[in-house]
Amino acid sequence: MDALQRSRTLGIMAHIDAGKTTTTERILYYTGKTHKLGEVHEGTAVMDWMPQEQERGITITAAATTCFWKDYRINIIDTPGHVDFTIEVERSLRVLDGAIALFCAVGGVEPQSETVWRQADKFHIPRLIFINKMDRVGADFASVVKDIRERLGARPVPIVLPIGSEESFEGVIDLIVMCECLWDGESVIQREIRPELFVQAQQAREVLIAAAAESSEVLLDQYLGGGPCEVATIESALREACLKQQLTPVLCGASFRNKGVQLLLDAVIKYLPSPMDRPSVVGEYADGRQVAIEPGNSEGPVAALAFKIMHDSFVGTLTFLRIMRGTLRVGDQVMNAGKAKKERIGRLVEMHANRREDVQVAHAGDIVAALGLRFTVTGDTLASIDDVLFLEKIDFPEPVISVALEPKTKADTEKVVAALEKLALEDPSLRVRTDAETGQMLLSGMGELHLEIILDRMKREFKVDANVGRPQVSYKESVRAAAMAESSFSRLVAGKMQSAACKVRIEPVARGAGNTIVFSVQFQNSVLQKAFERGVREALLGGALAGYEVTDTRVTVLAVTIHDIESTEAACMIAASNACRDAFREAHPVLLEPIMDCEILCPEAYMGGVIGDVTSRRGKVVRMQTKLGNQAITAEVPLAALFGYSTALRSLSQGRASYSMQFLRHDLVPDPVMREILCKMGIE
Repeated sequence: MDALQRSRTLGIMAHIDAGKTTTTERILYYTGKTHKLGEVHEGTAVMDWMPQEQERGITITAAATTCFWKDYRINIIDTPGHVDFTIEVERSLRVLDGAIALFCAVGGVEPQSETVWRQADKFHIPRLIFINKMDRVGADFASVVKDIRERLGARPVPIVLPIGSEESFEGVIDLIVMCECLWDGESVIQREIRPELFVQAQQAREVLIAAAAESSEVLLDQYLGGGPCEVATIESALREACLKQQLTPVLCGASFRNKGVQLLLDAVIKYLPSPMDRPSVVGEYADGRQVAIEPGNSEGPVAALAFKIMHDSFVGTLTFLRIMRGTLRVGDQVMNAGKAKKERIGRLVEMHANRREDVQVAHAGDIVAALGLRFTVTGDTLASIDDVLFLEKIDFPEPVISVALEPKTKADTEKVVAALEKLALEDPSLRVRTDAETGQMLLSGMGELHLEIILDRMKREFKVDANVGRPQVSYKESVRAAAMAESSFSRLVAGKMQSAACKVRIEPVARGAGNTIVFSVQFQNSVLQKAFERGVREALLGGALAGYEVTDTRVTVLAVTIHDIESTEAACMIAASNACRDAFREAHPVLLEPIMDCEILCPEAYMGGVIGDVTSRRGKVVRMQTKLGNQAITAEVPLAALFGYSTALRSLSQGRASYSMQFLRHDLVPDPVMREILCKMGIE
């Protein structure tokens, strides 16, 4: 069989604390990649190699490794589960062929589970489901399967059934082979199904075959014919249905107790796609022509996507690449398509968490890291110099929280700037800017934990410390009404008159639509048209209300006055920018704030106090449901009201409630609150 068909590139994704890293550690152990089991709670997990990960017991950065199972090569990316690091999941999914979605047998579908599931839907990633922690008190396999079906709109089909649960969890029934699988240390023992479970297993197998038969005429004929359905036929039909994302096979186990991982590995090679099974990737040339890049084609011109940057204090910058087409060799010269810059491949390595193994060549379907690339950042395409094309770029979310940074000494200023530049290069969801009015350096990210980790890394990795201000919400600005304004610019610059005039209208559009610039005038000179557009975009970078970025507006350029000689690009930009700012001031400007989708899990006895507290924080309760003996409250709450919320929630519930949140949208700040915010900023 072709080497590519024996290759699997997959990610492990889930809500925080569902057991992703523990499962990955078991996979590495059973495939012989490691010879000692690493534990998250002991800080010895191979894939959680950063000190910040080991101390907190969570995954922060997506770590890649390669292992082998039954002559199949498996490339694994262990992704974070915390919402603050969702960008790590997004960019990993962009280059994966398949995924394992982990769910806790007690927690079921949790908020971040929904987020990563939607991200996998976006990239059309075939998945397996592994319900972990079947040995925990409150584990309920059937309830989690139902939860996945109802909340995710998925079609989960169990291919195993658990034997017992909680303390009595022994093993599983394999519904395809129809046998019990029990674990004795590292070995799997197969035996006949005990009589009291046989009927239940037979019924579950009927459901499995009926679902798989929809994708296979051969299995359908066997099923309807009343004869026995062959194991190979069932597996082939399941694979086809999984690749088409018509259903998702479900397995279960307890990774920490070393139960279920071998069957999961078998399912990976049976049901998840090889690079050859994935649809073509679309590449685009500079002139707009599109080309389909066939998966696994190692013969054509090289095309690779840079999906992650990592700084290593010993070897410098590592650029993670997924080779989409062609073959990449050490010493090759390639073109960075977006920047039109040539890059030389000085060294290629295969990553095993933070350890490196040199390779001389990488083929289509491989994930490798290149050392020494000077211009390439996340989302860039590296292509053959003779065939320069662009692969689809990666979208990055807008940051929702900021802190002010101040170097402790003047000598530290350059060190802080250099450290932040390297960290921002690694993490595109991190933004660094200098406030034009205060001169403060502002660091923006996806949440309090995100910024805390970045500041900790500055201190440990770059040996630089800074004074940090209180976290601030990253507001945006918009308008409530339509308004028009015109502005002219005329000035003598270096002995030459520069002049232009512009009239614009600004109006609100739907929330989340972003900004649109429309021209209702015809231009003979496209260079000057682009200058007017740049002027409008520059004005929208900082609103006239409080200097925050403007969004959700339509700006129409109604009229311009230009002269053949005097209307320079600079004059057009300034005229358009001034007109846009004047119109914005007249259009009833408003602040928009980040609204978070919160899920609070608390015992019923404390529900009244928790709901009252949410309401007092300007929150809106969306739904309530009973979940695993607790009340699950879903609410939409402004981020500004959630600083320190975990402490308040513990006080309200005697430490028995927990919550998680993720960014939902930007929405209007109520007028009284807006006046209060502006007053604190010294703006009347």
